[in-house]
Amino acid sequence: MAHDEAFSGTIDTVRPFDPRLLRYARSARGPIALTAFLGTITALLVLAQALLISAALSPVVSGSATLRDVLPIIGGIAAVFVCRALVVAAREAVSTRAATAAVSELRGRVIDASIALGPRWRATNGAETTTLLSTGLEDLRPYFVSFLPQLVLVCTVTPAALGVILLLDFWSALIALIVIPLIPIFMILIGRFTQAASEDKLASMKRLTAQLLDLMSGLPTLRALGREKAPRTHLRALGAANTKATMATLRVAFLSGGVLEFLTTLSVALVAVEVGMRLVFGNISLFHGLAVIMLAPEVFEPLRQVGAQFHASANGVTASRAAFDIIEEAQSVDSPGAATCPNLSTTQIVLDGVGVRARGTWAPAPTSGIIAPGIVTALSGPSGAGKSTIVACLLADMTPDAGRILLRQTASPSNGEEIALSDIDPTSWRDQISWVPQSPTLVPGTILDNMGGLPLEDLDTAAAATGFDTVLATTPNGWNTVIGTGGVGLSVGQRQRLALTRALAARSQLVILDEPTAHLDALSEETVVRAIDDMRREGRTVIVIAHRVAMMDAADAVIDVHCAADEEAHA
Repeated sequence: MAHDEAFSGTIDTVRPFDPRLLRYARSARGPIALTAFLGTITALLVLAQALLISAALSPVVSGSATLRDVLPIIGGIAAVFVCRALVVAAREAVSTRAATAAVSELRGRVIDASIALGPRWRATNGAETTTLLSTGLEDLRPYFVSFLPQLVLVCTVTPAALGVILLLDFWSALIALIVIPLIPIFMILIGRFTQAASEDKLASMKRLTAQLLDLMSGLPTLRALGREKAPRTHLRALGAANTKATMATLRVAFLSGGVLEFLTTLSVALVAVEVGMRLVFGNISLFHGLAVIMLAPEVFEPLRQVGAQFHASANGVTASRAAFDIIEEAQSVDSPGAATCPNLSTTQIVLDGVGVRARGTWAPAPTSGIIAPGIVTALSGPSGAGKSTIVACLLADMTPDAGRILLRQTASPSNGEEIALSDIDPTSWRDQISWVPQSPTLVPGTILDNMGGLPLEDLDTAAAATGFDTVLATTPNGWNTVIGTGGVGLSVGQRQRLALTRALAARSQLVILDEPTAHLDALSEETVVRAIDDMRREGRTVIVIAHRVAMMDAADAVIDVHCAADEEAHA
């Protein structure tokens, strides 16, 4: 797949933070900055806690002060503990909010990018993109909640604690300085394996999800053929591959966590031994020794947590990189036009050699014709000729590979002024269009929820014209009848009538119908033909993809559409 190929090349080391995240998830900028600020506060509190505990214990242990004497210091320690707890709670709340905002924004940007890339791209990458939008980007949540805050602490707490240790005891700081560089070197090495494992995990998840979606959509057909059990072996193999990839990421995570745990524990132990020996020989004060022993774990704890959450970083960064690739691919697409759409009631739509290339053929081959305003124009041709593709171009959802679509304003002062559809603002263009596809998309909710907020009076009038009123009469609650995902509760023909009713009630100047009678009987077909006649009498422009004789007879003009081999199209 297109964006899968981006992951199949050279394996890069996982970067703990991708700057593109701030560019494409702007809502996360504020929370990330606040997380950095809270990290600085945490560093100060860590230092205060260690120094206060040392100041309280050292005189009591040496006998120079009583417990009563250090009660104010103990009160300060309690205040620091409370402040650290509040900061941790605030940091988690901010990180969770940042994760939610970033995932939501990236999903929106990926969806917008998918729309901009067009139907051909979506047909090729639809299942993989669905996986990325659903489960893939969810890996950003542990990245924000667990990994990123610890990374901030590495940049704040670790150098602050190390600096104080350096002031208190040079040799302890030297031990830490020797060990600390080993940790990022190790993480870089582990990162190479982690990146590969994370990419394999995401790819296997995409394949499994795509196969499951195909199986669910085709299950009725498979069952009718008695082959509903046939895909089990293949799905089981894909599930096993996904499990293997997931376990690979976990093994790398356990390995990195275990090695980092060993390094940090060993370092803290060396510091403790060194300080203990110097305390025995009186080469360091008790206050300094206690402070160093308590600060040493704080130096390594953020690094240890970063290592433990490194797999979260890898999975999150891999998913975000997939999203960034799609977004940046869409940015290479030509920007849409900005001109205002003219009044389509006085505008001819001119197909000037419109052709689309697909798999070595042209479907459609370069096609020319004029769609005059206020009449019914049929697109005719065999299946696979490219009629629906022309409609996609008319909807500004696809850019033709050859030719162009022009809008000729017949009522302009110059009588014939033309503007290319590509120069028109898509929103301005679509505001004047109603589209009835072969398989209308319906959302869960009531029938009325699927009517685009149109006035009920207009809907009743349109329903009477399309025959949808007879459908409503058979439902338990009329317009308020609840339907399921994809229109469950309505037959295919009833869904098509619903879409036709919606188009008729919208009173759009341009109405595009894709096989509006494909799933209807002869009586219902007559009703649709009458509805089209009503649109024509109202002066609306109707474009219909037609195969049936009744639809062809209802048309005032016909544009023939055909496909051709590459060499034939250029002949």
